[in-house]
Amino acid sequence: MNQQKKHMFDNPKNVKRILYLLYLICAILVGLDYFIHRHVVHEWEKLFGFYAIYGFVACVILVLLATQMRKLVMRKEDYYQEKENVDD
Repeated sequence: MNQQKKHMFDNPKNVKRILYLLYLICAILVGLDYFIHRHVVHEWEKLFGFYAIYGFVACVILVLLATQMRKLVMRKEDYYQEKENVDD
């Protein structure tokens, strides 16, 4: 009687399929970098896979900065409960 609705990502096989599909798409896009002509401004933009590497590095930097920013903006667990007690 305790049947819950099964979702697509509940099956680990489907998760692996999606990951392999994303890896394939990334590989195709990096491979297309060899065939597509780009109008570049700086010399380093001509490097093979520059935009893929640039995007990956930018994403990693954003995650690292966000983890450090969390220390500045994080509230205590009972932040909202404290306000409720003040009104009483």
